[in-house]
Amino acid sequence: MFAVLTTSWPLLLGVMLLMVGNGMQGSLLGIRGAIEGFSTFELSLVMSAYFLGFLGGSRMTPDLIRRVGHVRVFAALASLISASLVIYPVLPNWFAWTLLRVCIGFSFSGVYVTAESWLNNQSTNETRGQTLSFYMIVQMLGIIMSQALLNVADPSDFTLFVIPSVLVSLAFIPILLTASTAPVFESAKSMKFKELFIASPLGCVGMFVTGGIFSALFGMASVWGTEAGLSVRDISIFIASIYVGGLLMQYPIGRASDRMDRRIMVTALALLGFLIAFVVFVFKVPFVGFLAVGFLLGGITNPLYSLLIAHTNDFLDTEQMASASSGMIFINGTGAIFGPLITGWMIGAFGPNGFFAFIGLLMGALATYAFWRMTRRAAPVDAGAFPTFTPQATAMAVGLVIEQASEQSDE
Repeated sequence: MFAVLTTSWPLLLGVMLLMVGNGMQGSLLGIRGAIEGFSTFELSLVMSAYFLGFLGGSRMTPDLIRRVGHVRVFAALASLISASLVIYPVLPNWFAWTLLRVCIGFSFSGVYVTAESWLNNQSTNETRGQTLSFYMIVQMLGIIMSQALLNVADPSDFTLFVIPSVLVSLAFIPILLTASTAPVFESAKSMKFKELFIASPLGCVGMFVTGGIFSALFGMASVWGTEAGLSVRDISIFIASIYVGGLLMQYPIGRASDRMDRRIMVTALALLGFLIAFVVFVFKVPFVGFLAVGFLLGGITNPLYSLLIAHTNDFLDTEQMASASSGMIFINGTGAIFGPLITGWMIGAFGPNGFFAFIGLLMGALATYAFWRMTRRAAPVDAGAFPTFTPQATAMAVGLVIEQASEQSDE
């Protein structure tokens, strides 16, 4: 562990600062947008734009890195992120914010790809698993910490936009000044979507649905909180509870899934998510209850993401897994684009609880489809190890985690 921290701490520190900045601006926009008088639908477009940019960045950044190198791409994207963050309060217009969110999503995707390739290059076969675990934990901790910063200033002021801009700028100091050289970038070729669907229909459909759940839950939570009349403090605590649940429940659910048909676990978790969302939609829940709901929904959504990729890998050969991960991430990202848009419409139609109605509908649909798939095909005889990662990771990190898990299962 100490060897990993000794060699990788600059990159891990930089990633944490990046996640603090990213998590802070994502929550802040929902609150500040309401102050500026944006409609729920306009805010849903703003939130959805991030996932559109992120998806585009994941496809285009590898070519940019190969053409001009890691450092130049890193520096250019850093400048774009910092500039975009301080432009938000200067241009309080939903269309301008939508364009800025596309830029930020694109830039963060490229930054993550670069950081992940650097981490991989610094790691050995013996330390790669620990390094990737630290990377995933740092991502979650950064977003959790970001919510506390929402309370240090008035959201109607300029200060809360300056803080993430500064944090993102500072994040590149330890990363760019690290002693290690930039690695040669390599990316796996994606499997064709038809081949991927034939290998695992549940994996493909499930990843599309969880993309919508993830983007609705993590992208629209601040919009829901504002519509529900919560204070900035309560909104930040609620969002933090989602990420805490995702951090704490990932490992025990993953361990349990290694001992059973993963489709049973997917069905059970999705059904539980549906029931939780249904209760919140029908009954009046106190704020403490919302914290429990946020914890549970976050604790369900993150493991579902990993479970579906693990389930898909159970039907693939080892050499197919890395290339399949890229296609799975693309499917998930496509679903994520639509999540905020439909959530915004649901909130407009049903009030604040439309937020939970949409999540509940998707959870119910996933549970139904997963149960049906169990009647179509037998479970794999030898399930692989459960790979732990978060939906914030790019295809590069997912592929590396899958390879690591595959190596462990072969030992």
